[in-house]
Amino acid sequence: MSAIDEVKHLEAALLKAEVAPDPGWYAIHLDDAVVLDGQQLKARVVAAHQPGPEPKFTSVEMRDYVYVDHGDVVVLTCVGVYKGPKGGATLKFMRVWQRKAEGWRIVAGSTGGA
Repeated sequence: MSAIDEVKHLEAALLKAEVAPDPGWYAIHLDDAVVLDGQQLKARVVAAHQPGPEPKFTSVEMRDYVYVDHGDVVVLTCVGVYKGPKGGATLKFMRVWQRKAEGWRIVAGSTGGA
């Protein structure tokens, strides 16, 4: 399986973890030193995906994926469309996945308005 195919599989799991929500998925797949939007935010992301009394999102759709394979690193960009009880948003993402001894981890990323 190519690096891009492996990351595509993980991105599908990320989508499920977003909707579920599944903080454990983020605890595993975000590198301990991940840099998101210029900050080390792993704990905040894991906390934000804790289940609550109502769903955070009723649907999440990712589209317009672009993958760039750098061997043990895959950089991807995509657009996410989020809908939930309190409204919705469309965001652009860039994620950097790195293959490490323990498996693929997100080591960096950014989020912006679409």
